[in-house]
Amino acid sequence: MSNLAIIPARGGSKRIPRKNIKDFLGKPIIAYSIEAALKSDLFDEVMVSTDDKEIAEIAIKYGAKVPFLRSGKNADDYATTVDVLIEVIEKYKAQGRTFENIACLYPSAPFTTSKKLKEAYTILISKRLDAVFPVMPFSFPIQRSLKMNEGKLEYFYPEFENSRSQDLEKAYHDAGQFYFINTSNLLINKSILSKNTGAILITELEAQDIDNETDWKIAEIKYELLQSTK
Repeated sequence: MSNLAIIPARGGSKRIPRKNIKDFLGKPIIAYSIEAALKSDLFDEVMVSTDDKEIAEIAIKYGAKVPFLRSGKNADDYATTVDVLIEVIEKYKAQGRTFENIACLYPSAPFTTSKKLKEAYTILISKRLDAVFPVMPFSFPIQRSLKMNEGKLEYFYPEFENSRSQDLEKAYHDAGQFYFINTSNLLINKSILSKNTGAILITELEAQDIDNETDWKIAEIKYELLQSTK
């Protein structure tokens, strides 16, 4: 069975400049995703999809392939992850190479591990799913969420105002780390989440959304804490 790891890493990060190659505890953050994919031994090839030559050089240094640069069309602020994945699949196909499954690993997700990749792959294959990815529970019931309306608070769902938290259905969100996907189904669905998508559950300590410098510092603290408990 053939598998391809795709790490999408464009050069135009706005909120944290050069985010995908910024130093994270001693090495470029993208290196963590590359190393996790390589260590898993699941992939025929680990590649980085980028429009940036410096990112390409760093990716190659840490063991990834960069067989082609990403198109300008899929390197702007509006290109989706699915757009990028399909472009990579089509470019490999033009070279006469196809892969039964792909894994999309985000470049700024240092909490991704080879163990998680293996777990997701096992579920994908054994349950014949379209895709599998890590999710984590919301820390507070979304049914009790609030919104601002002209400076005043309102419930999104007033019908749950007096409901006990333990009686509300658990809700989860994408951990933003990676997706393991059946290639054929991705090309058909044009979406990662289908009615046949599974998940692996992770804790709040095992992930961190990194959108600003404060997030970055929190991620480093979490990462070091996880390493100290191993």
